[in-house]
Amino acid sequence: MEIIVEAPLNSLSFGNVTYNILRQFWRKGVDVALYPIGGGIDLNVYDKVDPKFHDWLHQSAMEANAKLSKDKPTFKMWHLNGSQTRISPKQLLLTFHELDQATASEINIAKFQTKTLFSSKFSEDLFKNHNVDCGSVSMGFDEDFVKTDKEYLSKNVVHFGLMGKFEKRKNTEKIIRLWLQKYGNNNDYQLSVCVNNPFFKPEEMQNILLNCLDGKRYTNINFLPFLNKNSEVNEFLNSIDVDLTGLSGAEGWNLPAFNATALGKWSLVVNHTSHKDWANKDNCILIEPNGTEPAYDGKFFIEDQPFNQGNIHTWDSDTVSQAMDQAVSKKGQNNPEGEKLREQFSYEKTADRLLTELESL
Repeated sequence: MEIIVEAPLNSLSFGNVTYNILRQFWRKGVDVALYPIGGGIDLNVYDKVDPKFHDWLHQSAMEANAKLSKDKPTFKMWHLNGSQTRISPKQLLLTFHELDQATASEINIAKFQTKTLFSSKFSEDLFKNHNVDCGSVSMGFDEDFVKTDKEYLSKNVVHFGLMGKFEKRKNTEKIIRLWLQKYGNNNDYQLSVCVNNPFFKPEEMQNILLNCLDGKRYTNINFLPFLNKNSEVNEFLNSIDVDLTGLSGAEGWNLPAFNATALGKWSLVVNHTSHKDWANKDNCILIEPNGTEPAYDGKFFIEDQPFNQGNIHTWDSDTVSQAMDQAVSKKGQNNPEGEKLREQFSYEKTADRLLTELESL
């Protein structure tokens, strides 16, 4: 099959998904004219790149203009805000949407595509209610992540992890404060936090994290820098016993929580948005939301704008505190239902679905 691909290739979550999908396209012999969003191919974070795949990516980008044809369908992966352009007449858009409302601009851009695929059934249903020709497709487990079976801390220490961008939507500060209130300075528990947001300046990020501590000193919380390699992320996920990333208020998939669960870790996951597509009472510690609140934070979600309008889900602190106790009680226990996610959700299945959709445009 011959297609055009317009998507980012970098260290962020969108780039990670693009990388894994393109790796499957390469394996399946798809002929790609590649237009990297952002202007370049940044593979620095991916330290297990097959040299042949590396060469294929660069050749696909270098020869893109020579391969252009209006008869080839385009696969685009990007935000709705920015997807109002297309390279060829037929375009399949894969996008992520987290909130519970769809704006007029978002609806119109989704309708502008030949077809739009969202990363969750929640978003698919939302946009179908506005007569958008759309569907949803699941993300996959990154095959570069593997169990290491190493012992990272003392067997008596319960190691919690929190990963992803620092945002109000993700409840980052709320999670840190609750954990410190419950376990702060009790060295039988450790919390490793990797929540650097590239949209904040380094000094701004530092002040934000220090604000979570209220000027107090804690011996059992570690703020980690941005992890520069996928292998470092793999070590982080393997080192923890309990993942807290699923306590986010709204998600388009939540790769860190999903990957941690698939590696057999116990994740606290709130039952909403995209979490409903992969999390259940058997493979994680499932928490029901207790309401919603506006997503607006003045930075990433700004009220009365053409994009990103709506609410995120909330949870009760006592309920989450009890869920943390439940996770602690599972220390040392494997999570076989979580590990089944690796087979249930693969990027090969994602790629197959995308190719089927592209053929039908």
